[in-house]
Amino acid sequence: MNNKEFLSALSAKTGYNTKETGLMVRDVISVLTGELTEENTVGITGFGTFEVKKKLERVLVNPSTKQRMLVPPKMVVSFKPNSGMKDKVNGK
Repeated sequence: MNNKEFLSALSAKTGYNTKETGLMVRDVISVLTGELTEENTVGITGFGTFEVKKKLERVLVNPSTKQRMLVPPKMVVSFKPNSGMKDKVNGK
């Protein structure tokens, strides 16, 4: 499902037109991004939890040259789905 199909399906469920639905989705993503930028956890009931985790620096070895490289630490976004969502996806 691409973005256009997603917005069409969502607008059919909400009763808003596609343009209004697109603006609402953009606003939700904007708020979510803002909270994650501040390293806050965002939980959405019935969906799951988004959180920012820090990956520590580590050493990698290039298999062809055997050269060791240091990978710096970085922040990554993690998503943990709600157990109800997991059950629906798994057909339970």
